Amino acid sequence: MDKEFLALQKRGKTLEDLFFLKQDKILTEQHERMERMKETKQSLARVSGISNPDILQTFVDLHIRPEVMATLALVPLVEIAWADGHVEETEKAAVLAAAKQSFVSARSADYTILKQWLTHRPSPKLLNAWKQYIHGLREVLTAGQMKRLKEDLLGHAHQVAQSAGGFLGLTSKISKSEKKILDEMTAAFK
Repeated sequence: MDKEFLALQKRGKTLEDLFFLKQDKILTEQHERMERMKETKQSLARVSGISNPDILQTFVDLHIRPEVMATLALVPLVEIAWADGHVEETEKAAVLAAAKQSFVSARSADYTILKQWLTHRPSPKLLNAWKQYIHGLREVLTAGQMKRLKEDLLGHAHQVAQSAGGFLGLTSKISKSEKKILDEMTAAFK
């Protein structure tokens, strides 16, 4: 009887050890995830200049990586190119030209990401991330800097929207879906 009791007690101890080992592993993983999130927020803040923790958390939640932050500024141009369901070559060329004017090198990771977005439509969540990005920039840029950013970005957006469409020059080159995105862009700056 004592042998059975000791064996049962030993098995109970082993199960208890396994339980706490699993709990320790879960807590360790949660801690590591929190540390990575903290590091990501710090990297995003460093790259973007944005320090608002809510906006940084939105970027983390949307899986925006620090290396994509520069490309994030050009998301509306990609959205306009995709507005009619496909990207025409003239729209692609207009987006890539705008990227080069925005100092995105053709050999950079940003340029590669941009080209990928023009081939495979990105998630609509990306436009929401861009809106958060603009909201965060309003907290760190002067009114004059925001005005220049708005003018530059809307200018490029109009160029992309006008690069395709229209009928023999008789109708507007800007479609209703492109106009909707242009309106969303304008509203994000208010």
